[in-house]
Amino acid sequence: MSELKIYADNNPQQAETYTDYATISALLQAQGVRFERWEANAPLADAATQEEVIAAYRADIDRLMAENGFQSVDVVSLTPDHPDKALFRQKFLNEHTHSEYEVRFFVDGQGLFYLHLGDKVYTVLCEKGDLISVPAGATHWFDMGPNPRFKAIRLFTNTDGWVANFTGSEIAALFPRLEN
Repeated sequence: MSELKIYADNNPQQAETYTDYATISALLQAQGVRFERWEANAPLADAATQEEVIAAYRADIDRLMAENGFQSVDVVSLTPDHPDKALFRQKFLNEHTHSEYEVRFFVDGQGLFYLHLGDKVYTVLCEKGDLISVPAGATHWFDMGPNPRFKAIRLFTNTDGWVANFTGSEIAALFPRLEN
């Protein structure tokens, strides 16, 4: 189940928690963050290729590409048996920004986005069927957990793909991590 928690950025022990999709979407929209649910236009096998995954969500992908000028789309996946899972997890656990939207649609599995907006930290547990679009310039970080299992569609305007500008802040270390 998707979940939103809202913390004061100086109090990682206490949060307001929401699990209703409409409430999550509205609260995030008020912060300029898109949160949607998508459904595949055809069943997908666990071993579906990148092309099959993209084809299954083509209408939604095309809509976002037209709305936001995205230039490329790909599919990324990680499983608990990946030899570099700890290295990949660590790469995203520090607060950073991007010069473009960070868009992720979870075809399968889950991941936890942390958005540091103003004096609040919003944690968004995204699961199968969830799309999150973090605005350009928004400080955030991501946790895939110690045993990651996800497949996600990514959309980019930058042809170089994922490019982060790390803030140097230690705030990410203060908040609860995804323990899967």
